[in-house]
Amino acid sequence: MPSSSPSSQCYRFGVFEADAVTGELRRKGIRVRLNDQPFQLLLILLERSGELITREEIARTLWPSDTFVDYEHGVNSAINRIREALGDSASNPRFIETLARRGYRFVASVQRIESTGVDAEAVGSERALSVPAEEPDSRSAPEPAFSGILTTPRDLPRASRPVVQALFLLFQLMYLGFYIGALANLAEIQDLLAPLPRAVHVYVVLVVSAAILIPARAFLLCAVLFRAPGFRARFLKIWVFLVFADVLWSLSPFLLLHHINFGLALACTALLVYAPFVQRSLVLMGAGAAQESVA
Repeated sequence: MPSSSPSSQCYRFGVFEADAVTGELRRKGIRVRLNDQPFQLLLILLERSGELITREEIARTLWPSDTFVDYEHGVNSAINRIREALGDSASNPRFIETLARRGYRFVASVQRIESTGVDAEAVGSERALSVPAEEPDSRSAPEPAFSGILTTPRDLPRASRPVVQALFLLFQLMYLGFYIGALANLAEIQDLLAPLPRAVHVYVVLVVSAAILIPARAFLLCAVLFRAPGFRARFLKIWVFLVFADVLWSLSPFLLLHHINFGLALACTALLVYAPFVQRSLVLMGAGAAQESVA
């Protein structure tokens, strides 16, 4: 059956909708940032869901014949941008399948709906790789209940990925330094805590939390260094737990009162309270995201 013109259509796949009229990609009604060329390529894939679309077809559609660009890099970049927005990967595709040296195919089930929101016929291939209706993606992982007051990707500036990555790694090394330094000076810390009520409980919490958080920071370091797939989703899931640990350890400057004064310890603590929120922003800005590669 002939399909309607893509310019008058919205496409629904999994928890996503792509609106050809407004040029917007949404997940559960929330807009996902995707630039114009990758979005146009996504529309092509959705319109011909289940069909092979060659790299040559993509290049002819996205760039006029008299445009001088590196088509190979351009196509790779556009596909990578789409996959990042959808939380997809080339090695385990849920949406876009790569056919080596030939092109790409959209493998998830697609439903075409009118731009007015009225459902139309379901189209596309029903394959085993179709996306479950409520499966979370790496770009839009579940947020804490107070997510409404937190920074979203749309609120953040564009930044160099190596810079963002380096800053995130430095934060993890800083925390590792806190934990290891505390465990290396337990006798001094025990003397410092002795005048406090429930000093033994505070001491136990410090030791146990440091022992637990050392492998957690090692995981974050390795995941970012090796750009683990789906890192953003995993980090956002555990962030709600890390934030409490990080706020607790923002008091760590007071463990140095034998070496610094109270005012400096308080100033450092005030800065460290904000550190978990900075880390979250760095992940949303691209820390740990996969490098662009041949799609």
